[in-house]
Amino acid sequence: MSPDRSAAIWLFSILSAVLSMGYGVLFTLVGDWRDQYGISETAVGGIIGIGFLSAFVAQVFIAPLADRGRARQLILLGVCADIVGLLLMGFGTTLEVLLIGRVISGVGIGTAIPAVRRIVILADPDHLGENLGRLLSADVFGFALGPAISAVLVGPFGLSAPFIAVATVSATCVLVVSWFDVEESAEESTQTLAVDLLRSRVVAGAIALGCAVFIMIGAFDALWDVVHEDLNTNDWLANLGITLFALPIVIFGPTSGRLAQRVGPFRIGSLGLLVGAAFMITYGQLPSGGWIFAVGMFHAVADGLSVASSGVAISLSVPEERQAGAQGLMGAAQSVTAGITAVVVGALYEGPGRAVAYGVTGIGMLVFVAAGVWLAWPFIQDRNRGLLAADPEPEPYAGSR
Repeated sequence: MSPDRSAAIWLFSILSAVLSMGYGVLFTLVGDWRDQYGISETAVGGIIGIGFLSAFVAQVFIAPLADRGRARQLILLGVCADIVGLLLMGFGTTLEVLLIGRVISGVGIGTAIPAVRRIVILADPDHLGENLGRLLSADVFGFALGPAISAVLVGPFGLSAPFIAVATVSATCVLVVSWFDVEESAEESTQTLAVDLLRSRVVAGAIALGCAVFIMIGAFDALWDVVHEDLNTNDWLANLGITLFALPIVIFGPTSGRLAQRVGPFRIGSLGLLVGAAFMITYGQLPSGGWIFAVGMFHAVADGLSVASSGVAISLSVPEERQAGAQGLMGAAQSVTAGITAVVVGALYEGPGRAVAYGVTGIGMLVFVAAGVWLAWPFIQDRNRGLLAADPEPEPYAGSR
């Protein structure tokens, strides 16, 4: 791999980490918003969820433009929109302003991330699993920095300070990306949207697997801070749990991607998600925040070794010129899944309680894993099948043609 391509992978991995950093800040402050601004648990779930839903719109209608030679432009526009959203959330004190900020931030992230993934995938297609795993590590590392930034800045400077800090770093990234020369190595796609890719059972199966991951993420994000507040968990322990949960994913991300590419993304991904579903159900039964913290460390290792699989699966399922559209389609499905999950589990937590909220999450994950395996079963059985990205069109999989 040339130095320029290696530099591109590292640069856009850093950018992805910065985009995730803002969400990590948001994730740890929703409990404070609830207490200081009088926002209910259901509204907290709505703030989390509406960002996912706005990202869904961007990834369906805007992301495919990156396959038409506009990857860098979309990244710049997306990061700028995210900055605006961060500042609105930082200075907002009412539910309406917070929701608007979250919507704008979601659109920005939904615009930028598929273009970032396209650049990273095409920079070194032979090692796309490892590189996507590295990108995942960067995402999670950035997300894990959010609580640390909040812990350092909120006390002395207030709730707006972490958002201002992340917006400032994001603005610096805009300047660097505007200077960097992005290589567009694949043919430009002529497709306006990416929904035609769903004609492939393998693509549909990969998306189902990715949705199972984001059922877990949507519930985790909506419940973690609120659950620990209500269980009277020490703030340092709750925040440390987020950081330590992220650590195995940061460490094992590239390994997870390589493993998925070699052994098979559906095999690795479905096994990891089955284990994850069991852990989610368990969280609803544990008596204290300390127990949730302890069990979560084992869950983190299982996720670290498997969670990159759905991204690898969708990348191997489409040709090079459709990568941004495919990543956008995957991200859109994941966003709407996480958004709906966040709203539903927030309402379940406020109503029937924690056990029901986590139990429904685990069952939902199992349903999507089963659907993904069923859809992609011919591909899973065919060990001799090469990269599906070599197929010129996203036709339904029919064995080794």
